Amino acid sequence: MARKFFVGGNFKMNPTSREQKRTLVKVLNEADIDPNVEVVIAPPSIYIIPLKEILRNDIQVAAQNCYSKSSGAYTGETSPAQLVDAGVPYVILGHSERRTLFHETSAIVAEKTRAAIDAGLRVILCVGETLEEREAGRTKAVVEAQLKPVVDILTKDDWPKVVIAYEPVWAIGTGKVASAAQAQEAHADIRAFLASAVSPEVAENTRIIYGGSVSAANCKELGSQKDVDGFLVGGASLKPEFVDIINTKRALGQK
Repeated sequence: MARKFFVGGNFKMNPTSREQKRTLVKVLNEADIDPNVEVVIAPPSIYIIPLKEILRNDIQVAAQNCYSKSSGAYTGETSPAQLVDAGVPYVILGHSERRTLFHETSAIVAEKTRAAIDAGLRVILCVGETLEEREAGRTKAVVEAQLKPVVDILTKDDWPKVVIAYEPVWAIGTGKVASAAQAQEAHADIRAFLASAVSPEVAENTRIIYGGSVSAANCKELGSQKDVDGFLVGGASLKPEFVDIINTKRALGQK
């Protein structure tokens, strides 16, 4: 079965006003979007519910984070159960900004992934190496070390609920982007790791998307790679060009 192309928009801590939020939604609501692409946008938590209420039905929403507990004395956190109750289908976990700025380890990310799936969420699981790690030739080892705690805590039946986002840290928000060949190599390595650590079936069916300064200018070359199943888009998801990125496969004449 062909893997359905997936494009996520991670708004991060943007926009800063409800009016800007409505403008972003208006662009998406009026856009001609390829129906063969799964589209998910992740606004700041304060905007998720009001945005979902005015967003077209064929675009889904995601939270940018959640905690590993369903309720309790955890000030400032949002639980997977609360997201499910609010009708939010996806959550982004393990983003490099969470790992670096908020000191989330791969073990913590794995716990959150287990809790999210148990609650009924689907997970966009982020992995990726720093520039220092890439220059040392450690990309494959670093990414596998980030994935291993998740592999250990999930069952084979959980993997259809996971989309892996490979995001080289050195390319996020920097304007630098992995070459198509670098992205393909990393994605192929992730798929090979899943084949050996979980199963060949899970490896074949799991979508592996690329993130890191994706734009309308580079999405077609990246999207034409065999193991690139879509994108997790940061800054460009706040711009009209996000629609062009969503329509990458259509621009390439593929379904």
